Amino acid sequence: MRLNGSQIFVEVLIEQGVNTLFGYPGGSVLNLYDALYQNADRIHTVLTAHEQGAAHAADGYARATGRTGVVLATSGPGATNLVTGIATAYMDSVPLVAFTGNVPTTQLGRDSFQEAYIEGITMPITKHNYTVRRVEDLADTMRAAFRIAQQGRKGPVLVDIPKDVTAAECEYTRQPPELIRTVTRYDLDDVKAAAAMINAAARPIVVFGGGVRSAAGCQPLRDLLEKTGMPATYTLMAAGVLGYGEPHSLGLLGMHGCYAANKAVNEADLLIAVGTRFSDRVALNPAKFAPHAKVIQIDIDPSELGKNVAVDLSLAGDASYILQAILPFVEKTEHKLWMEQIRAWQKNDYKPVDSDTELRPHQLIEEICRQAGPDAVYVTDVGQHQMWAAQYLHHTHSRGFLTSGGLGTMGFGYGAAIGAQMALGRNARVIMLTGDGSFHMNLNEGCTAVSYGLPIITVIFNNQVLGMVRQWQTAFYGKRYADTDPHRRTDFVKLAEGFGAKGYRAATPEEFKAAFADALKQDGPSWIDCRIGKDEKVLPMIPGGGTVQDILME
Repeated sequence: MRLNGSQIFVEVLIEQGVNTLFGYPGGSVLNLYDALYQNADRIHTVLTAHEQGAAHAADGYARATGRTGVVLATSGPGATNLVTGIATAYMDSVPLVAFTGNVPTTQLGRDSFQEAYIEGITMPITKHNYTVRRVEDLADTMRAAFRIAQQGRKGPVLVDIPKDVTAAECEYTRQPPELIRTVTRYDLDDVKAAAAMINAAARPIVVFGGGVRSAAGCQPLRDLLEKTGMPATYTLMAAGVLGYGEPHSLGLLGMHGCYAANKAVNEADLLIAVGTRFSDRVALNPAKFAPHAKVIQIDIDPSELGKNVAVDLSLAGDASYILQAILPFVEKTEHKLWMEQIRAWQKNDYKPVDSDTELRPHQLIEEICRQAGPDAVYVTDVGQHQMWAAQYLHHTHSRGFLTSGGLGTMGFGYGAAIGAQMALGRNARVIMLTGDGSFHMNLNEGCTAVSYGLPIITVIFNNQVLGMVRQWQTAFYGKRYADTDPHRRTDFVKLAEGFGAKGYRAATPEEFKAAFADALKQDGPSWIDCRIGKDEKVLPMIPGGGTVQDILME
């Protein structure tokens, strides 16, 4: 059948199983939005307050479901406003397809009104990107974008569509969506060698990252831990893959990780790294990371193998399939002596002090977990509250903790929470944890949550300073607090009410308990302003470039 580019755009989205699109209209995408309007019964469009919020919403949608998130923006500033969101998805390997409009092909390169070379701008932060110059290429280009976003190491793809392409006509033939298969080819000798190293180790440990969450399944990791009795620790991006309190789990690793987890890595004789790239927040000093251990690294991206930490054996491929291949060759054991030693180290883990009168971050999080229940999905911004969340949240499922890890994007949280709530439905419980610094960056999306009646509960860890930067200034800059006390007088309760949301204040544990309980009853969004002390710290902390010997406990 003969269709114009805008109609083809909608048809291919439906072909690919897309039912929700986040975005913001503008001149160069008016034809696309007109076609979406005429197909409102087939695709739900979500209007955000800002294109960055739309990109984060599409990202949150993808993280919460594993499906590809979709965002649409107009040309020029609309397109460039997506950049931070695209980069966030790229650093955390999130499947995302970003569509941008552009000026007609005859005006490209002429500094036309609202023209930007978004293909070039986003080249370093996408898996691939395209500019579609002929309507005949539109359908296949879109199909390729969805395939690339999900294939292998997942990530964002951008498709730029000039306005005249959206109006031109051509023949369109519907195609079924391509089945994405992650092909894992491994050498059986390498698999057997990995199993032999595991069988020979006296002090093995597994370090796993976000690649496990993105893999075909998490169960093979559980099966390996159960069969071998090995302990495991995880990076920020893998929080929730193992449930809170599971016997094999030592907790978070790295700069703000548990003492026992960091100590175990330091003393291990074998480290199995699964789906992690040894970032500088995990292997703070690569030359001294796991100094006594042989290292096996498993990753779907061959370019990550041995990139940051030298390894003894590397296997490229989907972590789930490779662990399944290793399992038959490993021996069942318990490593009792090793686990006894680790339990002794755990007695030295940092333990925060409770208070009956003041709001302490760990107690806030414990109360949230108690009331929200085991199936809640937690979304964070970036900063101290993010680390407290990673340390103390009682995660119960692998897609229950959504955060910006690689790029560390302040302002990520509210858009991502909107995307997660849209993906999971109004009956899902989505909790957004933020700091007053992060929340100021994108709280404009409060109007979006209100417009769509999303019951997101936002808990603001309000210390009235830029807490994480201030913590570094306290520890390493002689308490010279340069621009970390912004002296803002924002009244979050009045602001929430101005948006049409419900606002609460809490200064004591009892006030927070009551506020959160009432927020759970609301049909729309609610914000809880929680006043915490400006000198609250994220502990423990290993300074950049340090090791477990340099850990700060107070």
